[in-house]
Amino acid sequence: MVASNLAKQAAPEYRQAPFDIEAEQALLGAILVNNDAYERVSSFLEPQHFHEALHQRIFEACARLIRKNQLASPVTLRPHFQLDGAMKEIGGPDYLAELAKFTPTVINAQDFGRMIFDLAMRRELIRTGEDIVATAYDPPIDMSPNEQVEEAERALYSIAEKGRFGGGFKAFRQAITAAIEMAERAYKAPSHVSGISSGFADIDSLLGGLQKSDLIILAARPGMGKTALATNMAFHAAREFMRTEGKAGARVAFFSLEMAAEQLATRILSEQAEISSSKIRRGRIEERDFHSLIRVGTELERIPLFIDDTGGLSIAQVAARARRLKRSGDIGLVVVDYLQLLQGTANRRNENRVQEVTEITKGLKNLAKELNVPVLALSQLSRGVDNRDDKRPVLADLRESGSIEQDADVVMFIYREAYYLETKAPTEDDPEWVKWKEKMDRLYDLADVLVEKHRHGPTAKITLRFEKQFTRFYNLAKEDALPDRTR
Repeated sequence: MVASNLAKQAAPEYRQAPFDIEAEQALLGAILVNNDAYERVSSFLEPQHFHEALHQRIFEACARLIRKNQLASPVTLRPHFQLDGAMKEIGGPDYLAELAKFTPTVINAQDFGRMIFDLAMRRELIRTGEDIVATAYDPPIDMSPNEQVEEAERALYSIAEKGRFGGGFKAFRQAITAAIEMAERAYKAPSHVSGISSGFADIDSLLGGLQKSDLIILAARPGMGKTALATNMAFHAAREFMRTEGKAGARVAFFSLEMAAEQLATRILSEQAEISSSKIRRGRIEERDFHSLIRVGTELERIPLFIDDTGGLSIAQVAARARRLKRSGDIGLVVVDYLQLLQGTANRRNENRVQEVTEITKGLKNLAKELNVPVLALSQLSRGVDNRDDKRPVLADLRESGSIEQDADVVMFIYREAYYLETKAPTEDDPEWVKWKEKMDRLYDLADVLVEKHRHGPTAKITLRFEKQFTRFYNLAKEDALPDRTR
């Protein structure tokens, strides 16, 4: 008796995958009676969503005829199924006439279509779950548990995206409507941009803000302030989201592969409190500065800026974590600091670095399109910049792969002439010192953002003001906007 009970417990309970034959028959019957029913479900329903293989073939045959502007009916479909073995077993082509008796109204066709679609999603979820379990029991030799988790998340996210009834072609009128709505948002927004405001007026004016599905590359040599500019943009987007209660700005996912979250937070505190970060780290602050830090810190606690400072992430891990954060609460901007610190998949790591970076940039672009958010990725430049007389970066200076330039929608460089000028300081007794000092005073706090690639519009040079001690960029005041000092 005990052995019998144990055997029953050990035997897996058989459960049938969910499906509804009657719903499938009802929808096919509606289509055969009135082909308009097909138009109501064709945008999301495909033959493989039917459980019964014969129903898959009937739906596909109907679709083929309707797409040719021909009538799909029991009579016109009969020749296609004269020799169909499965149909012979249930009475032959007369089954088509039987289906036509299941005639819900055309209005209800979409409801039946969605029921069939939902059940197909459940079956796919079951298959995916079984694959995950099978792989966990018997994994490939070169697949780590973390890689299996990433693959499982990717598969589940793919099912979730399919469940939105999206995808496929859009009528041009839909695209036009979306474009007009985007223009309306830009017109009504205080900043007059259609994308997410960067916080810098000239950059927003040129780009229209950080646009959804765009891969934006911000590149510079070390010491130019690329992390500072990216942090300024991310903080502005998150603060605007909080200030406007979600009507502007965005929740931000910030992957800090180089700096710890605490260091990044110190930078932001320094920027907003306008207290040197080196003073904060060394404790060289006065009591009023400390109170200022507490006040600013209290304000910043509510900012929807999420930092992942895990080092050595792969592009697959970044994508998986971004998807997870988007599911838990919608995000509108992803920042990666910086691109060269990402890793490719295990297979790509065995190849050369150029191929690995190519995979990474394509992965970032795909992530931008998949989540429908701008992805701002920082990038290092090659050392060749420092060996030239003219040290202004160009697209050819992007390090390790031409795919960065190819896959990016926008490429921006930061160039601070004062950085290089400072290294060439003559001695005070040198006749050139006065000229050097005048030029240094004029350029000391200026930084050029060189937009060298812009898929949606013109390129340009944008000048910002840079406060090195606070690692903060500011809009440059226009001369015609300054007060008249002649009076």
